[in-house]
Order: sequence, then C-alpha cells, then structure tokens
Amino acid sequence: MTTTADPRATVERYWAAADARDWDTFATTLADEVLYDLPQTRERMRGKERYLTFNREYPGDWRVRVERIVADRDGSQAAARTLFTVGEQELYAVHFFTFDAQGLISGITDFWPEPYEPPAGREHLVERY
Repeated sequence: MTTTADPRATVERYWAAADARDWDTFATTLADEVLYDLPQTRERMRGKERYLTFNREYPGDWRVRVERIVADRDGSQAAARTLFTVGEQELYAVHFFTFDAQGLISGITDFWPEPYEPPAGREHLVERY
C-alpha cells in the first residue's frame, strides 16, 4: 500500500498533540478503527474513541520528547523512540505505527521498557551511558 501522506509528519503531529494534551489534533491522526497494543501488560484497545478516552484519562503530569522517527518509503509503517519525563524519572519507549490508505494511524504498538541494571560479566564488551 502506498499513501500520499507523510508518516513521519503524522507521527510528529501525534506526539506533539499528546505532549500538549491537544486531544482534538491528536484525534485527527487516528483512523476510526485504530488498534492499540501494549505487549507488556497484554492489553489491547480497539477504536478511536476508546483510545482517545484512554489518553485523556491517563494519570500524572508527564512530558514526551521524540528522539527519532523512522518510516518506510511507501508510507505504511513508522517507528519512533521517545523520552517520557514524569517528575524526575525518565523513561524511554519505542512505538510502532501502521497507517491506512488515507495516511491515518491504524495500528500502534508501544513498548515501555523498565530500566534495570545489566548482569555482571559483560563490562569488557559494553559502554555504559
């Protein structure tokens, strides 16, 4: 499927609207039948209205900054790495997007990795940051 929409621009608009809590603009990036998956919690949401409500009701005072967006050439897929800040805590996340023929987001899979200390014994192989 090839679309004339720019998936990078759509993902940028999606995150900018989320960060600003501009749910009307956020909604314009979503297909009516958007499917949202959270593999870590094994949760799935179907439909724009449920997904909008989920975001409107999400607790806490968080901020999001897009670190990187990668999109395929035909406009059907994109991935983003984001940094979420909640108070002093910083959380990196990875998001995969699919798009319908109109260039709207039809699928989102979010991965919210929990930070952890790496196991001992590989210090000679890695650089910590």
